[in-house]
Amino acid sequence: MTLAAERHAVILAAVRSEGTVRLADLVHRLGVSAVTVRRDVTELADRGLLLRVHGGVTLPHRLGRQEQQADGGTVFGPPAAGTLVGMVVPSVEYYWPHVVQGAQTAVQAAGGRLVMRVSSYDPAEDRRQIAALLDRGVRTLLAAPVVTGPAGLELLRWLGGLPVPVTLVERLPPPALPTLALDAATTAHALGAGLAVRHLVTLGHRSVALVTSRTSPTSRALRRGWEETTRELGLPADPGLDIDVPAYGTPGWAATYDAVLRRCREDGVRALLVHSDREAIGMVERARDLGIAVPGELAFVSYDDEVAATSDPPLTAVRPQKHRLGRLAAELALARAAEAGPRPVHRVELWPTLEIRESCGGHPGA
Repeated sequence: MTLAAERHAVILAAVRSEGTVRLADLVHRLGVSAVTVRRDVTELADRGLLLRVHGGVTLPHRLGRQEQQADGGTVFGPPAAGTLVGMVVPSVEYYWPHVVQGAQTAVQAAGGRLVMRVSSYDPAEDRRQIAALLDRGVRTLLAAPVVTGPAGLELLRWLGGLPVPVTLVERLPPPALPTLALDAATTAHALGAGLAVRHLVTLGHRSVALVTSRTSPTSRALRRGWEETTRELGLPADPGLDIDVPAYGTPGWAATYDAVLRRCREDGVRALLVHSDREAIGMVERARDLGIAVPGELAFVSYDDEVAATSDPPLTAVRPQKHRLGRLAAELALARAAEAGPRPVHRVELWPTLEIRESCGGHPGA
């Protein structure tokens, strides 16, 4: 039997008939290699037609006991007490410390312990660190893995088959894995960019530039939100308004920031959404040295609000709720670890908030 469609039909029929089928049995039935069976099973699982379990496959939807009202705990259910929770984050230098602190708060409140490792945006390192935490004996995992490219897809498939529950943090499975049953807690970064653009439009701006300094998942989401909102509001769809700059303090940053500011002045652009605080503060510094008044000639909104309030003038900023996000992600993970029976997948999305200060010309506290 050589046609993939025929093999898929046999596999699905076996699972429908028997409920759970071992991969070794499928190899024997189909008369093909184990590699071929694993490839077929992976394709069917990615499409949501099968569920991979240890050593085999089963139906993706099984009838379970009736859900019961849980007493105590969080909105997600009672947490597993005294749990060892593993967490793998891509960095501890930017954005993530507040998320980790939030997770630590929830785990400690449940009488557990959080063990953290860092992977540096590398899928191979993600896997290595997660495997080390499994060897350490963690009962549930919080992870912010790489989810793009072939390596990211394979990593997500592996996470979906682990013997302990995994909750994604600031990550979602891509469209290629539409039914991957992993809980997730994320921030609506695209909506946050939209909040900034809409606020600037209410102040009279008809052209808003986006300035980013890295190709992180956050920057991609901000770009999507900026593009969608400018299109919805009928603002100019000028690719030149999507500006990439070096990180503040790196070689050539000052000259590049000066060029951006001069170009904005020449093109009549009077409002900027900048990711992140340090780049926004750097651009305000250069604007001051160039004699460009903020917010009189140029309005700024920063994204992150780590240190935006300390700028001169204080920066209006979109603030992701990082600590709350970490806490909710940990509560999801603890509730999942405590519930032995079937439980629906939870995907929680937090909206960021807009903190209005002097840099945009609005009214602080509005």
